[in-house]
Amino acid sequence: MQEDQPIQILDKSQIKRKIRRLAIQIMEQNYGDEEIILAGINNNGYFFAELLRKELKKISDSQIRLTRITLNPARPVDNPISIEMDVKELKNKTVIVVDDVANTGRTLFYAIEPLLQTLPRKVEMAVLVDRTHKAFPLRADYVGTSLATTLQENIIVHIRDTKDWGVYLD
Repeated sequence: MQEDQPIQILDKSQIKRKIRRLAIQIMEQNYGDEEIILAGINNNGYFFAELLRKELKKISDSQIRLTRITLNPARPVDNPISIEMDVKELKNKTVIVVDDVANTGRTLFYAIEPLLQTLPRKVEMAVLVDRTHKAFPLRADYVGTSLATTLQENIIVHIRDTKDWGVYLD
């Protein structure tokens, strides 16, 4: 194997098991909530939130709603951060911010900005992959897998627009 080839960390069946486990953990921590709102960040986070929603609907009677938070991770203060759902609908609700990978925590940190316009009952975070070098004071409440990586390494998640799901270290 060549050194420059990405290393597969998770395959499709492992990702599906992680999603199932995350859904169970979310329901255990939010048992009795009539409604849970999953707020996926950008494209991969939103798609991962959709996958979580499908799994949650299999195991819960709670209403599971989905919305998208849009921001520019590279330059979060230069562009507006928006949420598709009217923020008034988040009041007194459990909101789970969802992304595929948590690196330094910066994207998750800025993603909560629209939520500051109302008072949710609770805000939690779920990620498929959590990296261990945080620069912002946020931690994911629900983690599929945690990886100790160097800052030079990248985590690539293929779950959208492909049948060959995988998480890779590059």
